[in-house]
Amino acid sequence: MSQPITPTLSHINQHGDANMVDVTHKATTTRTATAVGFIKMTQETLNLVIEGGNKKGDVLSVARIAGIQAAKKCGDLIPLCHPLMLTKVQVEFSIEREKNQIRVESLCKLTGQTGVEMEALTAVSVACLTLFDMCKAADPNMEIFGIRVLNKTGGKSGQWQAES
Repeated sequence: MSQPITPTLSHINQHGDANMVDVTHKATTTRTATAVGFIKMTQETLNLVIEGGNKKGDVLSVARIAGIQAAKKCGDLIPLCHPLMLTKVQVEFSIEREKNQIRVESLCKLTGQTGVEMEALTAVSVACLTLFDMCKAADPNMEIFGIRVLNKTGGKSGQWQAES
């Protein structure tokens, strides 16, 4: 039997065991989260994405749909996440030619009792993974990096912004 400890993480109970947080009595508020991530590739591969020359098809459209689906499935993928009724999932791409990379940004929104940071992070992660999958034949040396939450709103903690 584990020794009782003072919990400092919300998903660990007083015995140190994994625990899904009870949000029953939390206030229902509008909650948003924005996340970002990047995928770096060769200039030639980036040009294929921009010009629509990838043999697998429209890389950005497929990655956008994958990111949206992933956010909706976050509760199935991350063991202690609550299944959420998202009201908005947006995935956008910015081509950064000077750095040979694509910036992926997601926004998730709902009115509920728990935040949507994990859904936003999952959307970005899976969109980046899909970009990698669709471009790996041209550039197996791509790098996914910088995945993080940029900001969140709602709940008792209100607004939070990442440090720049």
